[in-house]
Amino acid sequence: MQLKPYSQAAENNKNYILEQLKVYLPDPVTVLEIGSGTGQHAVYFSAQLPHLQWQTSDLECNHSGIAQWIEESRANNVAHPINLNVQDGHWHEFKAEAVYSANTAHIMSWDRVQDMIKGISAMLPRGGHWFQYGPFNVAGQYTSQSNADFDAWLKEDDARRGIRDIEAMTEFAYQYRIKLLADMSMPANNRLLIFKRF
Repeated sequence: MQLKPYSQAAENNKNYILEQLKVYLPDPVTVLEIGSGTGQHAVYFSAQLPHLQWQTSDLECNHSGIAQWIEESRANNVAHPINLNVQDGHWHEFKAEAVYSANTAHIMSWDRVQDMIKGISAMLPRGGHWFQYGPFNVAGQYTSQSNADFDAWLKEDDARRGIRDIEAMTEFAYQYRIKLLADMSMPANNRLLIFKRF
């Protein structure tokens, strides 16, 4: 049997993120996770927040690993992954009142990040929340040397990748009726940005 995919980073940050999800998602809603990766966050958050329905998504190549985590958990409030490519333009097909995504903005090109924001705006109802976790620059500056090194590594692999500026994310999102509510400092020089559709 194939081993489940595993991310140590997902284990390290899950409790910190969970505390914020508890605050901002107290009521029963469906959460669309963009880029579920290994599936660890989906399984953990759905178990800790049983009032939420968690919809995983990713490129098809990652579906089998996510499905392994879900099947082993036997959770009844987390759904098997759907295929989601942010530039496909099928956002109207997704039904959710909140969006969660971790460590995705820096591995996409800026154009694809903009596509993601446009799609989230088109899908989220007014008052819906979007949670974006990962490393971000503040005022155009790296928040740590490790983030600067990570950014250089990302761009060496693909020049279109890179750590995004919070201000650029915020300004672009606001054009699509999404405003930044909170910027939470997280472990390992990461941040949790919490947005709301208005």
